[in-house]
Amino acid sequence: MGGASGQIITAILIVAISGGLFWLVEIYTNGLRDPRYLDGWLLASGMALQLLFHIATKTGQLSPKTIVRWRTFHIFVGYLLVAAFLSHSNFSVPHSAFGSALWAGFVLVTLTGLFGTYLAWSLKSKGRIDERVGYDRIPGRVAELAQDVKAVVAMPDPSADPIALPAAPYDAWIIDLYTNHLHDFFEGPRNFSSHLVASQRPLKRLIDEINHLAPYVDAQGQEKLSRIWNLVAEKDRLDFARVHFGLTRAWLLVHVPVTYGLLVLSVLHVLVVYSYSSGTM
Repeated sequence: MGGASGQIITAILIVAISGGLFWLVEIYTNGLRDPRYLDGWLLASGMALQLLFHIATKTGQLSPKTIVRWRTFHIFVGYLLVAAFLSHSNFSVPHSAFGSALWAGFVLVTLTGLFGTYLAWSLKSKGRIDERVGYDRIPGRVAELAQDVKAVVAMPDPSADPIALPAAPYDAWIIDLYTNHLHDFFEGPRNFSSHLVASQRPLKRLIDEINHLAPYVDAQGQEKLSRIWNLVAEKDRLDFARVHFGLTRAWLLVHVPVTYGLLVLSVLHVLVVYSYSSGTM
């Protein structure tokens, strides 16, 4: 399912299944059964599915399409686990230290999961990143662009008259544009905060400077500005990719370890609960 209609259907399914879980827990409670075993095992089963997702993506044997499907299912199950967790914790923070650690771990996993979902949505919706350009290759490509734009700016006019006549100041204007507005932009990563919120205002300002100059130069100058325009757009895309690839790397350093820590605590929780139950029988 794709597009807005697919997202609406997915949201309806999540709400319906979550509502069904709460209804089933209510039936268990009215039947004088302990619902914590029901939603607890549902929670454990869902977490096992999430673990399978991490294992499957680490094998390196899945196709890109399969990984996308797994990721979609991973996010879907994650939202359902929030409902199971709320039911299992009875919408409250446990009083014991161990229970509080479990609760805090799940909340942290949920928050980092939501942030990861936002990152994936942002990259997909903006469509400004070429997945073939890896994070480690970005600095090298940026350095190439810096050299390319210098070469374009310094490129002589092939139609220039060999007789020493006063030249039109077109090239001087383009050099001035580069010196005042583009040199610093191509020197390294720029506009971190703007790319963080997917704002294109800094790019628009640079493009406006180029477009404002274009009507006042000759055909050769306009060709230069067109090439500079393309280089500026590519540099901006690389800056955007650097920010979001970097965030994704940092996010994984938090989300994955906390997830595995939560799984360990969950296994200990199950052992403690059933040991206590066996001792009281």
